[in-house]
Amino acid sequence: MSRQQIVFNNVSFRYADDEPWVLKDVSFTIDSDQWVAIIGHNGSGKSTIAKLINGLLFPDQGEIVVHGITVNAETVWDVRKKVGMVFQNPDNQFVGTTVRDDVAFGLENRGEPREVMVERIANSLKSVRMSEYTLHEPHRLSGGQKQRVAIAGVLVIQPDVIILDEATAMLDPKGRKEIMATVNDVRAEHDLNLVTITHDLNEIIQADRVIVMNEGQVWLETEPRDLFTRENVLREIGLDVPFVAKLANQLQLVDQAWSQEPLNQKELLDALWTYNSTK
Repeated sequence: MSRQQIVFNNVSFRYADDEPWVLKDVSFTIDSDQWVAIIGHNGSGKSTIAKLINGLLFPDQGEIVVHGITVNAETVWDVRKKVGMVFQNPDNQFVGTTVRDDVAFGLENRGEPREVMVERIANSLKSVRMSEYTLHEPHRLSGGQKQRVAIAGVLVIQPDVIILDEATAMLDPKGRKEIMATVNDVRAEHDLNLVTITHDLNEIIQADRVIVMNEGQVWLETEPRDLFTRENVLREIGLDVPFVAKLANQLQLVDQAWSQEPLNQKELLDALWTYNSTK
């Protein structure tokens, strides 16, 4: 069985015939169980990719295959059983008067038996640490809590792929950190494909692969550790690396004996300890 969960074959897209191409001959694959981050500046085409995966849009040219299903108007509902999306503003996704009702919505649409719904809702809310808010009104929650409920609403339908489309953009730094920690825990627990769409490179540290979009094309495919060494070229396309990577890159310029590429503060501290021990 193929490990390819999502395949883009020479995909091009524009929103109208008289408008420029948003995506131009884009090809990539995402394997099962991978966390892939798709990054790029505003207008690079990354959010359009998310909507194409879920069948909210269809390509003008090329082919998209999700879990062995070619995405088109006839297959879109089959595809959406495999793919769940969490958007930037969770308020736009809420349909229930309570957290429980909102998480139940997807299951009700699928006609799941009540006993199945009760169990899945409880498990999904537990996974995102929102069990005690079952009877709360979604709109009265904090931004981070709302996103957790939105993730639970996707998780409850048991998709193979979860897409986070700028899902932390409206949160403060603490909220962003909490949501990314929740997402990582959920992925590990449920063995999911995760696709994150973002322009914040702090959010891609734990990803397996990174696809960098620029002007509607795949500019680079690599791993986070390698990406952060390309600070100068990333700045040219409107992106900036996290502080830890900046500091490591500056140390490399000062002393070529420094060869570490830390991804987070702990790795940086460990590298500095080793580096100083050799002096």
